[in-house]
Amino acid sequence: MTRRIFLIITITIALISCNKKSKTEKAVEAIPVRLKVERFDKLFFETSPKDLAKLKKQFPFFFPPGNVDSVWTNKMKDPIWRELYTEVQKKYSNFEPVHNELETLFKHVKYYFPQTKTPKIITVISEMDYNNKVIYTDSLVIISLELYLGKDHKFYQFPKYLKQNFEEKQIMPDMVSSFSTRKIAPITDKNLLSQMIYFGKQLYLKDLLLTDYTDADKIGYSPEQLKWCQENESYMWRYFLEKEMLYSDDQKLNTRFINLAPFSKFYLEIDNESPGRVGTWIGWQIVRSYMKNNDVSVAQLLKMNAKEIFEKSKYKPQKNDE
Repeated sequence: MTRRIFLIITITIALISCNKKSKTEKAVEAIPVRLKVERFDKLFFETSPKDLAKLKKQFPFFFPPGNVDSVWTNKMKDPIWRELYTEVQKKYSNFEPVHNELETLFKHVKYYFPQTKTPKIITVISEMDYNNKVIYTDSLVIISLELYLGKDHKFYQFPKYLKQNFEEKQIMPDMVSSFSTRKIAPITDKNLLSQMIYFGKQLYLKDLLLTDYTDADKIGYSPEQLKWCQENESYMWRYFLEKEMLYSDDQKLNTRFINLAPFSKFYLEIDNESPGRVGTWIGWQIVRSYMKNNDVSVAQLLKMNAKEIFEKSKYKPQKNDE
């Protein structure tokens, strides 16, 4: 009998939890969002050189002063650029699926940040700058489509750890990363913990704004890389504590545990098995723990300093099976 009662209580709690989530999602779905997407990549390569002046007038921010028109007309005709354009059109001739995901994302943005204006979206083909795949400003978002053709595309002469995220499914996570820099208080302390919490906040925003995405997609890991972090969480945490790294200002720690890299650098045998940026992953778990154990708004979280978040988080790493 006791077992049956426990089962009923468990199911009831699960149903209440689902209902709560569905209420939030229903409220999100009801938010009106009018999203405008302009395919500058198509306009540029399908515009005749003689009509360049019209394009420059329509998109002046893409044509900085100091460049003669031949720079642009030569680009329009260049075989390599045109081949890249062809490949982008193969992948994104129908932009509707991405457009729908963008609308869903900005409904969530409106729900959590009601004062945020919905920007205009412009797609481009740029210089394969993987540090700026998506650029988010107050009124404009620029998406470089040449960096979302699929990790195995023939054009990508990049290391595996970079090109594994040159996938369509990374457009929205990259969008939130860029958006978050406008919402999260900048880092003032130089220690490792501040870096961990800053990017932990960024990933927590993805929890809120990308509800249908996996944790692996949010952080840009493969499922295997995510599993490695989950299985080694307590080992990594013990390492950071024993080496007294959390409040260290040594900037080499960012390179080892925060920045994009093929693997993290513990200087142990496990290095080659580890994904890069494990510090950001642990920062994410700390922020999640803080929000679970404290009654604060998202806006308050984004302004708080790392030390306070950590101390009030009650963070405990998942135990390893030993």
